[in-house]
Amino acid sequence: MTAARSGPAFSVHDIPFSTHGSWFDISPVVAEKTYAEDLHLVSHQNGMHAVLRLVPLGAATGERTEARVETTPGLLSWSSTDGRIDLSYESPDTVRLRGSGLGISVDAAAQTLTPFSGTYFFRDPAADAHVFTSYETGRRYRVTVLSGTVTGTPGTQTLGSGHRGLAMSAEGNGHWEIAIEELDTARPPYASSATFDAIVESARTSFADFVDQVAPWRSSDTPAAELAAYVLWSATVRPTGLVTRPAVLMSKHWMDKVWSWDHCFNALALAPGCPDLALDQFALPFDHQDDSGALPDSVTHSEVLYNFVKPPIHGWTFGHLRRRLPTPPGPAELTETYDRLERWTGFWLTARRAPGADLPHYQHGNDSGWDNATTFDPERVIETADLAAFLVLQLHELAHLATALDRPDDARRWTQKAEETQAALLDQLWDTDRFVARGADTGDTWSSSSLLDLMPVVLGEHLPGHVSSTLADHIKAHLTPYGLATELPTSPHYLADGYWRGPIWAPATVLVEDGLRRAGHERLADDISARFRALCETHGFAENFDALTGTGLRDRAYTWTASSYLLLAEAHAHRDGR
Repeated sequence: MTAARSGPAFSVHDIPFSTHGSWFDISPVVAEKTYAEDLHLVSHQNGMHAVLRLVPLGAATGERTEARVETTPGLLSWSSTDGRIDLSYESPDTVRLRGSGLGISVDAAAQTLTPFSGTYFFRDPAADAHVFTSYETGRRYRVTVLSGTVTGTPGTQTLGSGHRGLAMSAEGNGHWEIAIEELDTARPPYASSATFDAIVESARTSFADFVDQVAPWRSSDTPAAELAAYVLWSATVRPTGLVTRPAVLMSKHWMDKVWSWDHCFNALALAPGCPDLALDQFALPFDHQDDSGALPDSVTHSEVLYNFVKPPIHGWTFGHLRRRLPTPPGPAELTETYDRLERWTGFWLTARRAPGADLPHYQHGNDSGWDNATTFDPERVIETADLAAFLVLQLHELAHLATALDRPDDARRWTQKAEETQAALLDQLWDTDRFVARGADTGDTWSSSSLLDLMPVVLGEHLPGHVSSTLADHIKAHLTPYGLATELPTSPHYLADGYWRGPIWAPATVLVEDGLRRAGHERLADDISARFRALCETHGFAENFDALTGTGLRDRAYTWTASSYLLLAEAHAHRDGR
């Protein structure tokens, strides 16, 4: 199936305009929950920083003018009754802009320059271009005029506070055109033989090829598939800094990192059509695995955080990943993954088990990925059923890998450890009709109204029938018209925008849906899938959603949400025989 050449239209207020491989985007979102009046070039090197403000100008007045912004993959446009401005990515570090009837001002977003912050502006005679240098990103932004008239360059070589920028207009009734590059210290003067229209067509073709790879099964029954693919495609960055591989950031808004469980869902969605990129997503956090075997909490351009970890869903992930890849991993890849998973598992069995304990513990809600779930209200350092269940699945995957690598003794050892851990889970944390959490220090136990307590359903076929049926019944109580609320809506602790205390989240949806399906509760799994797909098709790919209204919350362009939609939509399409 061939995508429409222009691709889906979207609001740049919800999804930033960018391209595959780029470290910057064009968006009004300039900081967490902060929307500017104008679009900005926002870089994600050394953090999230709005560097340049892009302001449409009236041709007659040379002053800021209102213009409507329209976006599709490959082309962003400002338009008004007087004219239009178009912007497209020529490459991951270069955008071209062309205008007719409207001018543009390219201004430093920071108004103040100090010895340690802000943006310096000057004309570079060697490159015949104007350059902004940003302390925040540590990069330069070079503007080369290809046609048209420069009507002003206020703030050139100015120190301290002041307006710095470049204003453009057309000569007569013609066009103006400029190129903006994000670069390090220096490069040859900008030169390109490509026309603007050819650049737009190339960008559109690149996205159309990507969506054909990741969602060849799409149809009118999966109407959000192309936009989900765009969220992934546009949030991908090339390797640089501490990012060792091509990486799909969680977002090119403020959630511009790779967290060590979010990446798993992106890997799974990409696996059939972009296997190399999928394997890179799975492996990236493991490139920063520490001496204890722990994975970092998160990785981004210039920062790796180790103060928390994330849950060991990687065995579950790799089992699915192996089956989704078009070519099974070879012995060398399996060996590397086996060694990494073994060390990651060893971390939980040693550093995260108290003396004499059978089960590992979290040290904070952040370790679980469910930062503020009500399971953690009584205590933070706790043994939880979800953690034990994920570890059981990881132990089973290690046994499968050991068998594939002809290590029968290791396979028996891992299988035995999986069985022992599951037995301890059921013996120590199953209480009549529910799982409880237990303080690692105090030994106190309690239950909560959090969906987290029901996550052992991920064990699927490994669970005793009465346990999986009981969990399925409890899970039904969390279903709203839009999907699985992470806290029971009837709970006194429920909050509409309470992060993990109510809103619907993609990863919990995928994990629960998969576990239910493997346990034989297919009708409930189908219902959960259908509600979440409808939610995304109506409300987009937000970080999470109000469970009672469906409204998207927090970061509105989250890749694991888009990936989860693609996973569920693909499975639905295949079940329907498409």
